[in-house]
Amino acid sequence: MRVFLTGASGFVGSAIVQELIRAGHQVVGLVRSESSAKALTQAGGEPFMGDLGDIDGLKRGADAADAVIHTAFTHDFANFAAAAAADKQVIEAVGKTLAGSNRPLITTGGLLGIKPGNGDLITEDDASTSPVRLSEAATMAQTALGVRTSVIRLAPSVHGTGDHGFIATLINIARTKGVSAYIGEGTNRWPGVHRLDAARLYRLVLENGTAGSRYNGTAETGLPLRQIAELIGERLNLPVVSIDPDEAASHFGWMALFARMDAPSSNQQTRDRLGWEPTHPDLRNDLNAGFYFEQ
Repeated sequence: MRVFLTGASGFVGSAIVQELIRAGHQVVGLVRSESSAKALTQAGGEPFMGDLGDIDGLKRGADAADAVIHTAFTHDFANFAAAAAADKQVIEAVGKTLAGSNRPLITTGGLLGIKPGNGDLITEDDASTSPVRLSEAATMAQTALGVRTSVIRLAPSVHGTGDHGFIATLINIARTKGVSAYIGEGTNRWPGVHRLDAARLYRLVLENGTAGSRYNGTAETGLPLRQIAELIGERLNLPVVSIDPDEAASHFGWMALFARMDAPSSNQQTRDRLGWEPTHPDLRNDLNAGFYFEQ
């Protein structure tokens, strides 16, 4: 298939490029810079210059493709509502372009903030009702237009070499503050998924996903934040401390909201439907590998 991929130069997107090309697909990747275009070309993809604000360009890219995978997102946590609204606009524009074609539209969501419906674990049956992260609802709405929609809800930690996300941020905060911290008892859990396992999941959904489906991109139920803090403290030789919830914002900054969230998750339906089995190191093993702590 000829796949239009947003976020093609990103941490997850660049892994998806390699995964799709190895499987015989063509990748047209949305990139914003000449350096990203060069890297994509060297990887075997075709650059499409533009950004998420160029709605007409995104429509052209989608119209010329057999499928669209949308991984790009403006990670502006100081203005998250505006970033989410822009993401919704992109999904709706692409959905209208693909309407009536049954072509796949695969978007990216998250597991943080979703509440389990039954039991302790977030399953694929539990829809996101977040008033700020709008991608899942926007994607599902395109199903009625005749689009083969799927949402991949990624774990809060998509980890591996080159990660600059939540785990790297926690490490930087620990270095700056001189302690590795968690909030309260630190029993809230973060699942993780290796970026290469996530990339394979996107390919499997592209090839075998069903319209209106949600898939949980997580390799484990969840690692308690206290254990993550302990692993960081051990590696940095720093004390590990509990932060009172009232002091979390001053210690963690914008990360405070996420550092208190609990997202224990199941990937059983995703594995059963697609035959997806994570095979790369889990979050604990990646932290123990040491590369996160190389400056």
